[in-house]
Amino acid sequence: MFTATLIARPGHLDAALVTSLRNAWGGGDAHWLAAGEAAEFALHAVPANRWEVWSDLQGQGVDLAVQPTEGRKKAMLLADMDSTMIRQECIDELAAEAGVGARVSEITARAMNGELDFEGALTARVGLLAGLDAAVIGRVLETRITLMPGGPVLLATMKAKGAYAALVSGGFTAFTAAIAARLGFDEHRANTLEVADDRLTGHVVPPILGRAAKVTALEEITARLGLPESAVLAVGDGANDLGMLGRAGMGVALHAKPSVQAACDLRINHGDLTALLFLQGYAASEFVAP
Repeated sequence: MFTATLIARPGHLDAALVTSLRNAWGGGDAHWLAAGEAAEFALHAVPANRWEVWSDLQGQGVDLAVQPTEGRKKAMLLADMDSTMIRQECIDELAAEAGVGARVSEITARAMNGELDFEGALTARVGLLAGLDAAVIGRVLETRITLMPGGPVLLATMKAKGAYAALVSGGFTAFTAAIAARLGFDEHRANTLEVADDRLTGHVVPPILGRAAKVTALEEITARLGLPESAVLAVGDGANDLGMLGRAGMGVALHAKPSVQAACDLRINHGDLTALLFLQGYAASEFVAP
């Protein structure tokens, strides 16, 4: 059996649309997870016109996911940080403080879309930060970094259901430590900015954590916890997330770059991070307040 899930911004999912699609696909009765926001129905098979319908619904501000029904609720969350759990790219915010924002943002966009080698792009961008006062990191965290909507509820709900949560980033530990603590992640992994005499040197302490390191995190943490990889929900937006998204039982491309969306069956472009709860079959009435 399969489950089709439709998700939109609150108040933007029309009941007539849900009924029409269910009838067209011969699905089971619609079950509303949140009135006007999320609904699902059972299917015996994946419809042949799935992606055509997905494309049409995107134009109406509705996300559509079709996935196996069994095992949807996951025991582990493996999440990217930049543009996933937070709205920003940390290195871009540091670069803005250093006066090289435009140059770094261009490299970031190309790297996240898979046009540039991640390690080379990271090295080049960090090099442009050489000489920046390390105290700027705290200022950026306080004034420039904001959480992605739905993140606190996602973490609180999955943790309340017994899930383990790991934050894995190609960014920097100075940021992941703060975000992990704020949201309630059990652990975090990221790169370390080298500091000397209270200033950034323009180097990353090796080894550089990129795409392979996120897959390694998935392998190591599931082995340590005794979980199968099928029990993992991974979420990210960039090309360096594709490895873990492909390996996890549920890999979700969240507001992702085009090349990332093209490689993922589960794509959220209109909902916030609570969409990951709807994808697991949780109703809004089951959400846990942070």
